[in-house]
Amino acid sequence: MSLPTTLYTAQQVRELDRIAIQQFSIPGYTLMTRAGQSAFDCTLAHWPTVKRIAVFCGLGNNAGDGYVYARLAQQAGLQVTVYQLGEAHRQQGDALLAKQDMEQTEIFAQAYDNQTLHGFDLIVDGLLGTGLDRDVSGHWAMAITAINESRKPVLALDIPSGLQADTGKIMAIAIRATVTISFIGLKQGMFTAWGADYCGQIVFNDLSVPPEIYHEVPSTCTRLATDTLANPLVARQKNSHKGCFGHVLLLGGNQGMAGAIMMAAMAAARVGAGRVSVMTHENHANFANAAQPEIMTHSFHCSQSLDVLLERTNVIVLGPGLGQDQWANALFNKAIHSDLPLIIDADALLLLAQRKEIKHSSWILTPHPGEAAALLACTTSQVQQHRFAAVRQLQARYGGVVVLKGAGSLICDGQAIYVCDAGNPGMASGGMGDILSGMLGGLLGQSLHQPLTLIDVANFAVMLHATAGDRVAEKYGQRGMLATDLLPVVRSLVNSDGDQ
Repeated sequence: MSLPTTLYTAQQVRELDRIAIQQFSIPGYTLMTRAGQSAFDCTLAHWPTVKRIAVFCGLGNNAGDGYVYARLAQQAGLQVTVYQLGEAHRQQGDALLAKQDMEQTEIFAQAYDNQTLHGFDLIVDGLLGTGLDRDVSGHWAMAITAINESRKPVLALDIPSGLQADTGKIMAIAIRATVTISFIGLKQGMFTAWGADYCGQIVFNDLSVPPEIYHEVPSTCTRLATDTLANPLVARQKNSHKGCFGHVLLLGGNQGMAGAIMMAAMAAARVGAGRVSVMTHENHANFANAAQPEIMTHSFHCSQSLDVLLERTNVIVLGPGLGQDQWANALFNKAIHSDLPLIIDADALLLLAQRKEIKHSSWILTPHPGEAAALLACTTSQVQQHRFAAVRQLQARYGGVVVLKGAGSLICDGQAIYVCDAGNPGMASGGMGDILSGMLGGLLGQSLHQPLTLIDVANFAVMLHATAGDRVAEKYGQRGMLATDLLPVVRSLVNSDGDQ
């Protein structure tokens, strides 16, 4: 079953829960019972031979889900041990009711004090839930450490304890779940930063709430699902010529860095750009295209040499292998004031960070976290602590569309945020960003002849790039993946729908 594409903050999910209870008269305990049942069904689907289960519970509704789960597992004939953390006398509401119902089946929670977990087949995490707003410490941290070190499969209820639901930040320590079953609404932090590492496989259950409740709380983030990848490019007419599909000009490749700009150029060509030109350093302009003679190369030695190319160009890709010396600055200063759509990547982003007064409505910026930190005058750690806030700030400051790369890349146009759930760690190798910037340029060049927006192009390019990386990893594995390995797959994918 595919996951929903709408993502929510923890507060938004609480509002959905409130609407279901108050406006549609669904008792909170009914929702809790459904959550426990769906989690138990998930167990049977993923671990059908499980016999002994440890259920860790805290104090809130997340614990209530765990109590319901424990009761159902016991009634199904499984051996269940419930470990309690926190001051049990403070428990109240639906969670307390769930605990009392559990005790009717002769299960009594015992305080967790670092007991061994080696005898269990499965551990269920119902400790902290989505309301976490401070670092995990004390007995809670001890329990999470023991669970992680047990090397047992873990089913997390709603979200792994210690993972911040809105940001994907680890609150000092977090459960590394094998499977996470999330209820009512998927949380945005599960899909970026550390979310994917700690959530494992994500399963969703809406607890049978009325679909109308989702109309009451607009989502602030949309997941770009691999299974809904759609090519926005229209089918090509037979009476076409290369001028119909854009002329992309790529600027970069300082001394010793010709590879970066040529990889970007090859990517622009492989997604279907009609013409691809590179303006690069004179030391290698004459032979840079030896491996790909279809790409036209030029040397940059004065602004006039660039003016000629700009007159017949549709899109500029600026930055791969650019450097930051006088040559790079001269090229940057000339290109940045062009009226053409721009893809700004790599060193060009660092030069842009020194000119914070520049804002453009028709460019796409593609920073990784370190470059984003330079653009925002903060640290990489601060960017990663709240990637959603960072991408919003970048877009507000610089305009256009911003792609904040990384695990769970975020794309923001000032109106909405999209998160890409494809991609893999094998793509953490040199040149991957160059391939993406070239793809963006090639797709944007083609889009000038059809009604596509910058955000359409950015979303498709990011998903295309990540999906290609996944296809390569499926066939050959993640280690040893090179950026250019993606190009044949990219070509296949970009032809999979309308662009035949």
